[in-house]
Amino acid sequence: MSGTDGVLEARGVWAAYGSTPVLQGIDLTLRPGESVGLLGRSGIGKSTLVELLAGATRPDQGSVTFAGRTTHKPPLRHRKAVRARLRTVHQNALVGIDALQTVERVLRGALGEARSAGRSTGRDVDEVLALLDLPIAYATRRVGTLSGGERQRLALANAVATRPDLVLLDEPLTAVDPGMRDDLADRLAELVAHEGIGLLVASHDMRLLDRLTRHVHVLADGRLVEHGPLREVLADPQHEDTRALVAALAPTAQLPA
Repeated sequence: MSGTDGVLEARGVWAAYGSTPVLQGIDLTLRPGESVGLLGRSGIGKSTLVELLAGATRPDQGSVTFAGRTTHKPPLRHRKAVRARLRTVHQNALVGIDALQTVERVLRGALGEARSAGRSTGRDVDEVLALLDLPIAYATRRVGTLSGGERQRLALANAVATRPDLVLLDEPLTAVDPGMRDDLADRLAELVAHEGIGLLVASHDMRLLDRLTRHVHVLADGRLVEHGPLREVLADPQHEDTRALVAALAPTAQLPA
């Protein structure tokens, strides 16, 4: 195994919307087994960074590599393996999935993709549904009939179905009932820890970051301006954006003791 196997690296990444810079020289590394949070106010560029890390877009400057290969349009012979090993869950769950497809077909597609990439998981559809506590009866439902929260839970199950090296999450549980959110986050945290999956979570949900990550980066002004365990960052914020986040969100965060 090489030193870059399963490692996602962003080096000197810049991105802009027209003439407006959004990301300015971002350096970030994520390894299997690590859990990292990305915290920042709405519209600051968290989703843009996730898209770049996932390879959905190319940075204006700099590079993003996974296992030593570019994530944006990797060589064709490596493309299936990258898709199976590096998974992404967007806030708008199941982006690009036909709403008329059944849940079973979606999950079989992920499992088949893993097999064709040489990463057979040994799982079947029922086992994948159980990972995020979805009833087996959901297998025959069409994606378009699912609620927003159900779609997000299915997107998470679909992402971890392939036993990936890394999963990138962009506000993954916003549509899930608040009463279920903590339990699902704990279930996901246990799963990724057991399987050694690396996790990057972009969110402004303090409880979610507290449950899923060990270390957070604060994104502001296009840069990662503050780093550390979430509770330490919140207890002694150094950057003005972090202080604003603490002032705005702390009353509703209610982190458990």
